[in-house]
Amino acid sequence: MDVMGEKATLFESGRFAQSSGTESARDELVDMGEAAEETRLALAAQSGDAEAASVLGAMLLRRGELDAAEPHLRAATAAGDRAAANNLGVLLHQRGYPEEAAGWWRIAAVAGSAAAAHALGRYHRERGDEPAAEYWLRQSAEQGHVLGAYALADLLEHRGDVGAEHWMRSAAERGHREAAYRLARALDRAAGQGEEWPGEANGSDNGVAEAEQWYRQAAARGHRKAALQLGAILERRGELREAGRWYLTSAKDGEPRAACALGFLLRDAGDTESAAVWWLRAAQEGDGNAANALGALHAERGETQTAERWYRAALDAGDDNGAYNLGLLCAEQGRTAQAEQWYRRAAYAGHREAANALAILLLQGGDTTGAEPWFSKAAETGSVDAAFNLGILYAGRGEERMALRWYERAAAAGHAEAALQVGIARLREGDEREAERHLRCAAGGGSAEGAYRLATLLDARRPPEPAHELGEIVHEKTECEEWYERAATQGHRRAQVRVGMLAAARGDVVEAARWYRTAAEAGSRNGAFNLGLLLAREGSEPEAAVWWTRAADAGHGRAALRLALVYARRGELAEGQRWAARAVELGPAEVAERAGRLRDALREELSA
Repeated sequence: MDVMGEKATLFESGRFAQSSGTESARDELVDMGEAAEETRLALAAQSGDAEAASVLGAMLLRRGELDAAEPHLRAATAAGDRAAANNLGVLLHQRGYPEEAAGWWRIAAVAGSAAAAHALGRYHRERGDEPAAEYWLRQSAEQGHVLGAYALADLLEHRGDVGAEHWMRSAAERGHREAAYRLARALDRAAGQGEEWPGEANGSDNGVAEAEQWYRQAAARGHRKAALQLGAILERRGELREAGRWYLTSAKDGEPRAACALGFLLRDAGDTESAAVWWLRAAQEGDGNAANALGALHAERGETQTAERWYRAALDAGDDNGAYNLGLLCAEQGRTAQAEQWYRRAAYAGHREAANALAILLLQGGDTTGAEPWFSKAAETGSVDAAFNLGILYAGRGEERMALRWYERAAAAGHAEAALQVGIARLREGDEREAERHLRCAAGGGSAEGAYRLATLLDARRPPEPAHELGEIVHEKTECEEWYERAATQGHRRAQVRVGMLAAARGDVVEAARWYRTAAEAGSRNGAFNLGLLLAREGSEPEAAVWWTRAADAGHGRAALRLALVYARRGELAEGQRWAARAVELGPAEVAERAGRLRDALREELSA
């Protein structure tokens, strides 16, 4: 990604300028100006100017010179300066005298100081006096004090009060970055749940858009979590370049989740080396997801020991995927006992795919009883594969109703093979409409058998088409043929034979031969038989006999009868009799009857 590849330094970008004699002189002038102002204020304070004493006390307080600030603040406070009373409270709070500080804050707040009202509200909340805290924080917020508005919103939100959003929004609009972030999070949650703010008329789409605006405002003010959330929104929208910028900003500010997300973004862009750098940074800061990503990266490279170390680090960070990945790693190495232990650890922690993997492991070991509850646990918590596996388990026991229930559940979640099983069940029940719906889902999800069965269902509804002479090519294809072809290209042998038959019916001999040969070479006896028929019609009977032999050896009765006839015409009566006898054994009935007559005739000819 271009955004990740920028190498310009701060010096080169001009954001840091070199120090110069001119700048040093300017700094000295600023210091001299501040010193002169401080001297002027001190002289004015000595002559009894309360405002000057208040300003001087505040200046010294900001510099941390508490001893020097206190007498000036007390003098100004005695003269009735409310700002001085507030600052005197701050000074006393810093010295460790909160009760005395609260007294001065109260004086300042009563006199109308919004800052003192905020400080007094915070003081009461820290002591658990929420009514008093709300009173003073509301006084501060209603005077437009941004910190007071935020603190009031935080208090009301803690109590579940509907007024929290108003004050959080008020603080955010005045530039409070944490308020902007929390407002965005609340809008995000409300939009995700299809809810609206009390008294608001925002739909969920508007809520998401507004949340993004507040995330952006907080992120621009340096809020690293807001930058992370903004990056995630942009990534979901496909705006990867800008998402990468915000992830980078957040990661540099110390957010490990942003570093992890940036790693995944770089990996998807093909830069695994840079991805590993950010994952390492995030993992070292305790991000379990990044540790798992590093483990997977090393596992792909065959560095199993390093992979195991990172998976253990993920587990230590509280990420249960670490235990699951350790189970996968052990299973790949054939360490079944260790794999079971790790799967169990993750499954007991609620990891649904680990529960499914554990059940499969137990099932492979013949422990059906032990596997079932783990399949159930995984399925109940949303594992689609576990629901399908549970269907297989019940079907194997002959409990078709329970099997169908779980197949339907998995199919509803988009599991193609589960949809196929539901479609087959509906076909058995005679419900073609539901069968077609599920078979379409299965076929669309990539199931070759689903595509084949859908094609056969549609094929049965087709009106008969006029026959074509061989060699007369017709290019129009029906929907059922398209599904046959999809299944055929996925390696479904019966579909390959059927596509060949449809091509032959259209007169496309070359296409028919291609599909028959593909099916035959994959082991289809019908494909081999039909290829033999096609070759025989084209005058290649010796090659046809080769394919018929392959089909007959695989148990195809008609192929055996064809061979018997070929050998009889050649005068090889004993071989013809042998294949005729084989055709009688293989059937079906009409083939057995014809082959029986041929066998008897050849026997008589041989014995004459």
